[in-house]
Amino acid sequence: MNRQASLLCPDWVKRAEPIEGVERIEAWFHGKAYAMHRHDTYAIGRTLAGVQSFSYRSSQRNSLPGNTIVLHPDEAHDGQAGTDEGFQYRMIYVEPALFQDVLGGRALPFLDGGVTTDQRSKGDFLAARRARDYLHANCARVVTLDELEVATGRDRWSLSHDFRTFYGTSPYRYLTMRRLDAVRRMLLAGTSLAHAAAAAGFADQSHMTRHFSKTFGLTPGRWLQVAGGVRRG
Repeated sequence: MNRQASLLCPDWVKRAEPIEGVERIEAWFHGKAYAMHRHDTYAIGRTLAGVQSFSYRSSQRNSLPGNTIVLHPDEAHDGQAGTDEGFQYRMIYVEPALFQDVLGGRALPFLDGGVTTDQRSKGDFLAARRARDYLHANCARVVTLDELEVATGRDRWSLSHDFRTFYGTSPYRYLTMRRLDAVRRMLLAGTSLAHAAAAAGFADQSHMTRHFSKTFGLTPGRWLQVAGGVRRG
């Protein structure tokens, strides 16, 4: 795509039909694409065109066409075009639980430049999995740490450490992410922001919008504009 054509091309995001635990997108953006945000999945992507620039772990990174990007769960990052031409990329988001199906209770790998450097201590994988199951079953309401202690038989401090070790984030943030997943599904189906927020268990629309923007780097309206305005493929 030449420079003049790329400048005329509007931003867009195409989303494949999701499968459990995996989300796939392809996108094109100019300028600032995403504000600083973080999600509870691994993000593994390939830059297809332009320069994909982002801040990650206190450094500015630039990915060129053909380069692969690997972002660990719960690591803050942003995204923008490194040049005036914009950038195009594909990305898959993979839940840590899928890795745990293979790891069987070992700590999640931490990749930095393709090298595993994270030396995490061991924890109680079964307690973390019980907490995850409980959060899924009760994701539309407030779940307290007292409840999780009872459900898992593990004290809250140890459980929080276990959960982050095996699933890459805190129980609270994991619950928030499941609610935001529900919001995105409802928005794509035509549900209003207010109704989606209430149905997903948020206090109100403003509460949901704050979490949505911090997580995805876009407001719900902007996200729906780029994700819902094109045919998914």
